[in-house]
Amino acid sequence: MSSHSQIEQHYGQDDLKQKLLNALQEAGKNPEALSRDDIAGFEEFHIRGRQATRELATAMELGAGMRVLDVGCGIGGPARTLASEFDCEVTGLDLVDAYIEAATDLSQRVGLADKLSFRQGDAAALPFDDAAFDAALLEHVSMNIADKAGLFAGLKRVLRPEGKLGLYEICAGEQPSPHYPVPWAGDETIDFLSPATELQAAAEQAGFTVLAWRDISEVALAWLRNMQEARADRPQTSPLSLNLLMGEAGEEKTNNILRNLEEGRIGIVQAVLQA
Repeated sequence: MSSHSQIEQHYGQDDLKQKLLNALQEAGKNPEALSRDDIAGFEEFHIRGRQATRELATAMELGAGMRVLDVGCGIGGPARTLASEFDCEVTGLDLVDAYIEAATDLSQRVGLADKLSFRQGDAAALPFDDAAFDAALLEHVSMNIADKAGLFAGLKRVLRPEGKLGLYEICAGEQPSPHYPVPWAGDETIDFLSPATELQAAAEQAGFTVLAWRDISEVALAWLRNMQEARADRPQTSPLSLNLLMGEAGEEKTNNILRNLEEGRIGIVQAVLQA
């Protein structure tokens, strides 16, 4: 089985769009009159959720009318944040068909379809014209991409000269491989974590200039600990959580992220680069 097929198998779920709508209905939400707040608990599949996307977009100086590519867009949460709060025109790309279907549906339901488009595709072989975008971002994506050189070369190609690239990525830590399962992999088969230094080097070799590069592992760790404490105080997990995307092993995956950060097996970086 190819790594692409394994990734689709890891993330994909039959009838994900309907599963999300069912969960919303069971939580007392009206799928025909959804707000962004209704889906905030599960729409951004990365540590610190919407807050992290806002911080990255601000650091990238994104603004009205900018054409932005969201690589590894998932079910479209970050794209909706950029469209709604930064007035950007966003194209989302993801390998997983079920994510694209759900992203398109949810965006229509919250009234943002006119600023967003989504398509299935490979992040290491971007199906877009040269200089098609003013900016691009990756949030927790590179861990599933073996070809880092191809990834950054493609991003450099589709960005206009001096376009911005934002990264919010999980990197390999100084300690040995992570405890599995984690949200992006059940084992090492589709886990292509790279140290932050290698990720930066791959971007620079593709022609990017680093404008800012921050290790924010401690920020992520504090957030995860707060989330764990909040869960412990609740009688049951919210039905509108990331477990909708992570499945039955969601709690174990989340706990392993915390453990891996605490043990230095992974780290988190936020970066802004220029094409």
